[in-house]
This record gives sequence, C-alpha cells and structure tokens, in this order.
Amino acid sequence: MAEYKGIHGTKIRNYTTNPDNTIQGEVWYNETDNVLKFQYTNVTTSGSWATGGTMNTARADHAPAQIGTKAATLAFGGASPGLVALTEQYNGASWSEVNDLNTAKSALAGAGTSTAALGFGGYVPPGVTNTNQTETWNGTNWTEVNDMNLAREAGTALGDNSSSLLFVSGSTGSRVTNVEEWNGVSWAETADVNTKRNNLAASGSATAGVVFGGGDSGISAATEEWSVPSSTTKVLTD
Repeated sequence: MAEYKGIHGTKIRNYTTNPDNTIQGEVWYNETDNVLKFQYTNVTTSGSWATGGTMNTARADHAPAQIGTKAATLAFGGASPGLVALTEQYNGASWSEVNDLNTAKSALAGAGTSTAALGFGGYVPPGVTNTNQTETWNGTNWTEVNDMNLAREAGTALGDNSSSLLFVSGSTGSRVTNVEEWNGVSWAETADVNTKRNNLAASGSATAGVVFGGGDSGISAATEEWSVPSSTTKVLTD
C-alpha cells in the first residue's frame, strides 16, 4: 500500500492553523483543533425542482410582484377561467389569500414587492376590454390611483420597484410601440420601442434595462436596450 510520504514526498505535518495554498489530497494535523484535516475539492451539482405549496386558486395571465426571494411573493388577478381580482401571497412554503384587487382583470402587468406593489393594464369585464387602470398595494390593501394614458394589455413592466418603472408595448386590439413611465404618482409617455409587440419580457430597471421576445406579425426575437444618460452637475467657479 502506498504511504502518504511516498505520494507527497513528506510526512504529515503539524500546524497551529490550517496551512495556506493546500492542494488536492493534502493532509495535515491541526494542533489547535486537535484533529487531522485534509483538502478536497467541492463538487457542485446542478439544482433541482421540488413541489411547493399549491395556490388556492388556479389561474393564468396573472401578475407577480416579488423581491427576488421565494419567501415573499405576490400573485394577483388573472383568468380562472373567468377574470378574477384574487390576490395571494407566498411565504416560501404556502399561499394565503389576502385582499383582492378592486377590479378583476387578466393579462395585466405587475412590479414591486409583497409590501409595495403596482398592478396596471390588462383586460377587464364586461366584454373583456382593455383597461388603463392602475392599483397600488401597501401590504394590506389595493388602492386605485392615476390611470395610464393608453389602455392596453399584455405589455411588460420594466423596473425593479413600484415607484419607478416603465410599461412597455402591449396591445390595444392591435400591437403598439407605446411606452409610459410611472414615477410613483402618475404616468407620462416616453420614447417608444422600435418594434411593436405584446407578450414580451423585460429585465432591469427604469433607467437601464432590456426588453425581448414577444409577438409582432409573428413570434419575435427582437431585443431592445433602454438606458437613461446620467445627469452631470457643472460647478461654476471664479
């Protein structure tokens, strides 16, 4: 049987702390911890999916609000199959029903967190028409606030909070290039996208982001970047 010295050219050494720059398979004795230690390489495995808690109401075309963690997620509106105003909150294990939207709608957009969210646009009854309605969520209740300028559905939210975001493109019955900006109080029209489409996706903030995919005359692969130049302050001197 091969011995440690024959493999590494030295006997096992004693250290008061763990040595620096160890190599795979190296062994040493830590006199402070009174244990024999060795260096090994961690093996990273791929992730896996596990079943989470089931929503109380099955639905599609609803909107999310989240803070980047599964333990604080909000889902609201949608079709089940009729339009619903239901809102549910996920705590990382299960869903709980909380207060409803003021107006049932689907194909709406959403942004924000589980305590400060915004829901806007979409379809509303009767006759399933486009809406420009906007509602804010404060962690307990939804409140109707200022409407968008253009009623539409199936657009996308570009932004990482409920007080500064863009609503990009969508459909009024036909696809549009319109973009509106929300400042926490009201909507204002801003620069249009180049490609009109609906059911697109977005990532980023209201000042630096990207929108991609969706449907135009067919299925689109178009990608567009959005950026707002930073302002420069000039100081006058004598």
